[in-house]
Amino acid sequence: MEKIGIEMVVEEIFSRLPAKAVDRFKILSKYFRKELSTHNFELKHSRRAGNSLKKKLLSLKYESIVVDDIVGGNLELDTSKTITFPYDIHPSYLRIISSFNGMLLVCNERILCELMLWNPTTGRYKLISDDYFNHRFDRNSDTGGMYFDQFDDLKVLHIKCSRNVGTARVYSRRLDSWRKIDFLKDSKLASSCYSWSPATYCGKTIYFMVSNYWFPPGERNIVTFDVISESFSVLCFPERMEVNPCQGHFLSISNKLHVIVVGRAVELKADLYKLEHDDWVKVFSFDNPHILDYQARMQRTNIIQDKKWLITSIWGDFVEVDLCNEAFNYLQHVDNYNGPKAALFIKTTVSPFEYKL
Repeated sequence: MEKIGIEMVVEEIFSRLPAKAVDRFKILSKYFRKELSTHNFELKHSRRAGNSLKKKLLSLKYESIVVDDIVGGNLELDTSKTITFPYDIHPSYLRIISSFNGMLLVCNERILCELMLWNPTTGRYKLISDDYFNHRFDRNSDTGGMYFDQFDDLKVLHIKCSRNVGTARVYSRRLDSWRKIDFLKDSKLASSCYSWSPATYCGKTIYFMVSNYWFPPGERNIVTFDVISESFSVLCFPERMEVNPCQGHFLSISNKLHVIVVGRAVELKADLYKLEHDDWVKVFSFDNPHILDYQARMQRTNIIQDKKWLITSIWGDFVEVDLCNEAFNYLQHVDNYNGPKAALFIKTTVSPFEYKL
């Protein structure tokens, strides 16, 4: 009976505590350390944190790394906090590849291009690869994502495109090792002419936008990765969203896949679509999409600021939109989002290391 009572405390009370409070309890006893480090507790704690409207926005400035609170989709200006990376690396060399359950997949682009798992809440990090991309090719040809498999093992997917050949491999936190998996066979998408987006996880599937702005003009493809079968497939970009040239940017809102389509017909436009029953439904159009000039970009301090959103970069430009009340209320439920040098994350206890009994 006593054991059941303690387990209920761990499951129902500790899983609601802030991540840093959980870390403090881990040092009190071996029992707490064991129970608060299990996969089950990590998942329950991260799910509770993910359901909250309070998120964190990590921004890589040129000289610093800044974390802000996002509450109900609104940037809390008085919460800005500067943090440091766990080891000596200038922020300008860092690039965020993916955000998942409080973990960031980060690339150190200086010299060796190291790939790292990092929990910015606990400060723990782990180097998992030192050959993220090939210097002789566009770094946008390499990408990655994170997910939990059916056995609750944290996995990292890495796609590398080099010399018109694509390869894929998966890292296991539990085994602390990489293994190759089958990629798209004879796929033109491995060509250096194509640019791969960061990963967006939604519903046991990882999504990538793969774009070619050379020939045919404005061609876009959606590549999916099923995390259970570890298989890839290619979907055509829906015709109803075609505006040439245009760019799509995935994000997850209320655990549903969405895409922002920024394009140029007569004038610049930006629309939000939602995947509903295998069909794309338009949610709304953003107000006043415009390209920021260099001076405005330098003055901008966050991807979310003053009811304006820096939603994507396109053709080397940064595009900003105004958020009306409808858009603002809808976007407060964003689960994850990677923007230029920034990403949303939640505060969790998920560790880059596998807990050993």
